Amino acid sequence: MSASVFERELKGILNGDEKMVNKVSKTSPPDVHSSYLKILEKPFIVIRAAGSFGVDLVAIRGDFSFPIEVKASSYKTIRFSESSGRASKQAEELIGECKRANVFPVYAFRLKGVRGNDAWVVFTVDMPDYEITGTAKIVYDILPRVHITKQGNIALKFEEGMPLHKFIDYLC
Repeated sequence: MSASVFERELKGILNGDEKMVNKVSKTSPPDVHSSYLKILEKPFIVIRAAGSFGVDLVAIRGDFSFPIEVKASSYKTIRFSESSGRASKQAEELIGECKRANVFPVYAFRLKGVRGNDAWVVFTVDMPDYEITGTAKIVYDILPRVHITKQGNIALKFEEGMPLHKFIDYLC
């Protein structure tokens, strides 16, 4: 499956598309399913970004908006140092743009082949010299940070992310 399939899946979830929400959560435990259903009451407008600018989606709602970079893998760790360092360069550019616009990025990691539980986790990056305020600060503080390797590259470790249903639970 191409990355765009997972971008559309996450877009549908955050948009509160009832078919998509039920599709991704129907075989989940009851608590996970009920958390997903909360997005139906408080959905985002989600816009897919054209081209590869280090951000795939932008979620917008009256109380909170954020750019999202979507990653998918069958492996439980995604290393940004792979692919000739392209992902690391994109991450640097995205973080710079986020600082400039007074927002923070969300990395959404979809583990391929997962059934019966939450296949999505979310992270953000540590931005210590950046003052985040309002609702964004509250959300930023609860999100786990991406893993930084000894070489200074980002790695997304599935087990370290916040399951998407918990993020939705928190946002709704």
